[in-house]
Amino acid sequence: MKEYSAVRCAFDYVICSNGCNPYPLHERLYSVSPLHGRSFVVGRHTDGRYIVTKGNGLCYSQHSFLYTPEMPTDVWGLLLMEDALRDYYCCQDVQALGIKTNQMECVLELDYPIYIAQTDTTVKPVLLQYNVECPYRICDAPFMERSQIEAEVAKWQQYNSKGYSKSHEVAADILIGNLRTMHDHEVLHNAIHEQNYTWALELLDFELARTPQHPYEKEDYERHAPSLYSREVIQTYVIINYIAGVLREEVDFAAIDRMWQDYGFDISMMQPTLLK
Repeated sequence: MKEYSAVRCAFDYVICSNGCNPYPLHERLYSVSPLHGRSFVVGRHTDGRYIVTKGNGLCYSQHSFLYTPEMPTDVWGLLLMEDALRDYYCCQDVQALGIKTNQMECVLELDYPIYIAQTDTTVKPVLLQYNVECPYRICDAPFMERSQIEAEVAKWQQYNSKGYSKSHEVAADILIGNLRTMHDHEVLHNAIHEQNYTWALELLDFELARTPQHPYEKEDYERHAPSLYSREVIQTYVIINYIAGVLREEVDFAAIDRMWQDYGFDISMMQPTLLK
């Protein structure tokens, strides 16, 4: 992990889980890989779980925050209140379904106003704090020691009740099962990719998600949501292939497609008709 320095900052609690100790812009931050952007490890609990805060500023520039004009307050490295709250609550909704996720701890509003000159807007940054079993995402494989990956993958055998011979098949069973559970409960994660699963197979990052308890506030977004469910099948398949590639395991696509079928996803129905 690469160490970074930060500054202390006053803050207001927005939400705080019982017994949580906040880390608002703590003095020492640790970046697991260059891919994590605004998320840093800030400590560990006594049980070994890693404490992460999101919204600390960028790890890949000399500048903590960078504005781009997609939206009036769209600042890279920054986390806005509405996004932090959606992440916090939707994660808890998904966790209640029995899916392994990060464990949310608190949302903090920082007394650290940021002025965006391009839009003449001032915003207060927000930190989202949570903990995870493993700080490394699936996408972090190029920045991990082989022994670290092997140690995490070895833990998957506790979930291998079906006797799969390949580790990526164990992961596939979990990831496809997660998707089945979410879709059956009308949950759209809306950001399924290698960066949002850890090597402990924890599903992360719910700031774009919607659940029945927390639907999208904009009517147009909510109306469009049903058309996005099927793409999560493809996105999950990509993660399965990525894991197999990292582990140097050959993928039997017929076997994986049967696994999808067992969970009620008929991949063949997604194939368009080929015209000669």
